[in-house]
Amino acid sequence: MPHILHIESTSTICSVAVSKNSELIGLREYNNGYTHAENLHIFIKDLLIDYSLLPKDLAAVSISSGPGSYTGLRIGFSTAKGLAYSLKIPLIKVDTLKALSTSVIQKYQQDALFCPMLDAKRMEVYCAVFDSQLNTIMPVNAIVLNEETIGQLNKGKDVFFFGDGMPKAKDLLQTLPKVYFVNDVVASASTMVKLAFEQFKNNDFVDVAYVEPNYLKEFFFTTSKK
Repeated sequence: MPHILHIESTSTICSVAVSKNSELIGLREYNNGYTHAENLHIFIKDLLIDYSLLPKDLAAVSISSGPGSYTGLRIGFSTAKGLAYSLKIPLIKVDTLKALSTSVIQKYQQDALFCPMLDAKRMEVYCAVFDSQLNTIMPVNAIVLNEETIGQLNKGKDVFFFGDGMPKAKDLLQTLPKVYFVNDVVASASTMVKLAFEQFKNNDFVDVAYVEPNYLKEFFFTTSKK
């Protein structure tokens, strides 16, 4: 009966969960800008105390892999890698967009396609397309929203669109046939539980020393003009 700690830091939501086997038992999350540096370790400590767990009781740590906020990913990965290394437990890298899709697939249970969209600022989104079995139909991409790129999402089947990047794409998406919109689907550590447990059972772990987030786009530092 493994306990797994889950960390989601790809967006403005700082989210931590604890599961037992494939079931969520505890969740702490806060959405008020990028507060991961201030809250991540506090949430982990509080969850362990609330559920009478010691760090040594954890069987693994899972981390949401991205894409998403550069800073959020760096903080989340640093925390997850530090815990896995110090506790000598496996680290599990969970696909962010697949995790985001699990709750929608479970809710609708249809032979359809599912397209999570994460806000990538300006008129860009990170998106992918999965079928109802979470098989990848279109791999994760960073796309600029326009008629041409949106047309590529027309796969000839019902498609559910969701995620915090969906609202700004909605006007363009409505020009496609067979589209459905699911509101209020956000990145949360709670959606990582089942995927992480499956990877745990399959010994699908990553190398703590070398694993990196899926940034997808390069990050550029800028300096202020004097």
